[in-house]
Amino acid sequence: MPKVTIDGQEYEVAAGTTILQACQQAGIEIPHFCYHERLMIAGNCRMCLVEVEKSPKPVASCAMPVADGNVILTQSEKAKKARNGVMEMLLLNHPLDCPICDQGGECDLQDQAMAYGFDRGRFEENKRAVSDKDFGPLVATSMNRCIHCTRCIRFLTEIAGVEELGATGRGEAMEITTYVERALGSELSANIVDLCPVGALTAKPYAFVARPWELRKTESVDVLDAVGSNIRIDSRGAQVLRVLPRLHEDINEEWIADKTRFAHDGLVRRRLDRPYIRRAGRLVEAEWPEALDLVAARLRSVPGERIAAISGDLCDAESMYALKELLHGLGVANLDCRQDGAKLDGGNRASYLFNTTIAGIERADACLLVGANPRWEAPLINARLRKRHLQGGFRVATIGPTFDLGFPVEMLGNGGALLNAMVRGEHSWAKVLLGAKAPMIVLGQGALARSDGARILGAGRAIAEGFSMVRPDWNGFNVLHRAAARVAGLDLGFLPGPGGKAVAAMLEGCRSGAVEVLYLLGADEIDLKDIGSAFVIYQGHHGDRGAARADVVLPGAAYTEKDATYVNTEGRVQLARRAVFPPGEAREDWTILRALSGALGRPLPFDSLPALRERMRAAHPVLAHIDQIVPAEWGNFGAIGTVGSASFHYPIGDFYRTDPISRASPTMAQCSEAFGALPDTQPRTGTHG
Repeated sequence: MPKVTIDGQEYEVAAGTTILQACQQAGIEIPHFCYHERLMIAGNCRMCLVEVEKSPKPVASCAMPVADGNVILTQSEKAKKARNGVMEMLLLNHPLDCPICDQGGECDLQDQAMAYGFDRGRFEENKRAVSDKDFGPLVATSMNRCIHCTRCIRFLTEIAGVEELGATGRGEAMEITTYVERALGSELSANIVDLCPVGALTAKPYAFVARPWELRKTESVDVLDAVGSNIRIDSRGAQVLRVLPRLHEDINEEWIADKTRFAHDGLVRRRLDRPYIRRAGRLVEAEWPEALDLVAARLRSVPGERIAAISGDLCDAESMYALKELLHGLGVANLDCRQDGAKLDGGNRASYLFNTTIAGIERADACLLVGANPRWEAPLINARLRKRHLQGGFRVATIGPTFDLGFPVEMLGNGGALLNAMVRGEHSWAKVLLGAKAPMIVLGQGALARSDGARILGAGRAIAEGFSMVRPDWNGFNVLHRAAARVAGLDLGFLPGPGGKAVAAMLEGCRSGAVEVLYLLGADEIDLKDIGSAFVIYQGHHGDRGAARADVVLPGAAYTEKDATYVNTEGRVQLARRAVFPPGEAREDWTILRALSGALGRPLPFDSLPALRERMRAAHPVLAHIDQIVPAEWGNFGAIGTVGSASFHYPIGDFYRTDPISRASPTMAQCSEAFGALPDTQPRTGTHG
C-alpha cells in the first residue's frame, strides 16, 4: 500500500485512493464542489487544488490517485492562493443573491467562500445571464447561480438511470439543460436539490417557506412505501415543512423518493381532527366519549364471529397489536392486514421477507422479477438494482408487463405459463439462474394478490430451492412489499384466526349480513361501495375512502405525529418519532384503542407506550431487534400446483397517489397531472410541457 506524507504526517492508504480521499481519511478538510463519493469523478470545479512536491502546478486532488512517496501540502501558500483564485473565478458570474436564495444557511458556496475566499472581487464587467429551466413541479431552477459542477447530470445519469440532463455550450456559454423542455422523469429527481452545492436547484414546493435555523429537526422513517427510508422531518410549530433524506447505507444510502420528500403537504389537508358519527345519512361532529360509547355498544351487541377488522398500509405495529388484543378478547377471528388480498401468511417469516436484504442486492449476479415493478413500488430498491448493474456481471429478467427500470432488463413475456416453465427448468433463463453464483427472485404484490397467489408463492419457493438460491450464506428468495405496515402485520399475526375470514370474505360477509361490524384501522385501499348495512368504524387520519363510508370516525395520528414501530420489506424493525402533534382532537392510535377497551369494560393491560412495547416485544421477540436484520428460517410455504396462464398486472397505476397522504397532497396531484397515470404496461417517459 502506498505511503504518503500529508502536511508533515505519514499515512498508509489503499492503492487507487485519490489525494482528496487520503486527506479525508487523515481528517483534513479539502474544499470541493463537484466531487461526491457516490458519483463518478468529474474534476471540473478545481476547488480541491493542493500542492504536491515536484509537481509544477497545483493538483486537483479529487482526480489524482496517490503515488508512493507523495508529499502533499494542503495548507501551503501555493495551495491557498490557488483556492482563492478558483473561488474568485466561481464568484465572477454568481448573482450574490443570498438573502433571497432558498439555499441560504445550507449552501456549500457560502461556507467555502467564507473559509477560502477573498474579501473583494476584481471583476467589473456585466455578469452572465442564463435563462431558468422548467424541470417540472418539484425542482425550481435559478441557473444564474450554477457553477457547472455537473452533480445533477451525473446523479440522474448514474443513480437514477434517466439521461435527461446534460450540458450544452462551452466555457461561459455552458448551460445545464434538458435539451428539449421536459420535466425530469425520475422518481428520484429531487435528490439533485440536495446534491446542488449552490442555489441553482431548489425545492419548488418549499420555495420561500422557511430558513433552516427556524426548523425543528426530527429523525424518523418513511412509510409511503415498504423500503423504510431513513428521513429527517423538519417542522415549525405544528406543521411539517419539509422531509429530507438521512444516511443509512443498508437501506436508502442518502437518497429518498420524490413522493417521500414532497407528499408531506397532504398531512394538513383532508385531515380528520375530531370524532364523527353518522346521523340521518350524514357524518356530524361528536365528542370522544359519545363516539367511543357508541362503538363499544355496537361491539358488545354483536357476537365475535360477526365482527371483522382490516388494518391499512400505513399502520404502525403498536396500533395493530392493540387492536388485535382488543378484538381477540371479544372472540373475533376475522382479522386481516392484507388489503390487496395477497396470499401471504405468517406461518414462515422467510416466506414474506426480502431475504436478500436491500444491501445484499450488491452481491447478486442474476435477478428474476415476477409481477414486480420496483421503479414504482420501491424506487430505492430499483436504484440499488441499477447500482449493481453498473458494477457489471448482473443480469435481470422479468415476467410481467413491459416497463422501463432505467437499466437493461430482459423481458421474458407475461403470464403464468412462463413461471411454470421456469419451475420445470424448461425456460432458457433457467440456465442463467443455474449458472449464477448468487441468484435471486423477487415476487411482487401484483402476482401474489391474484386468486392463484398461493401457487405463485409456491412456485417462487420451488425456483429458490431448485436453483440453489437458499444456502447458509445466501437467501435469494424475496417478496417485494409496497405497504409499510404489511411485514409488521404478518409478524404480529394480524391475520384470520381459526375459522376467520380474509378481506374478500369479510366484504362478502358484509354484503350477506354475516359480518355486522367492520373495523377499519386506516384501511383505505379497499372497495367499500357495496358492503350492505354493515356498521363501519373507521380509525385513521385522513378523510379518504374509509372515512367516506364510516358510521363512526375516530381521528388518529399520521406517521409524523406519533412514536411508532415499522418493519420494512426486508424485516428490519425501525422506530418513527413524533415531529409534530396531531391536529385538533386527533389522538395516537394506540391511545384510542386503549380508551375504547375501557369503554368496553375490558381494559387493555397497558397505559403507556413503553408498557405496550414491552408486552408486544415479549409476545413477538423479533420486534425487539431495532435496526437489525434477523435471518428467517427457511421452511415450507405456498401451495403446490400449476400457476394460471393469466397475465400479471402491476398494483400501482399512479406512482404519486398511492395512499391517503399522497392523495391529499397538492404537490403529488401536480406530479400526477404532469406525468400522467399511465397503463401498467407502459413505462413513464417524463415528457411534459
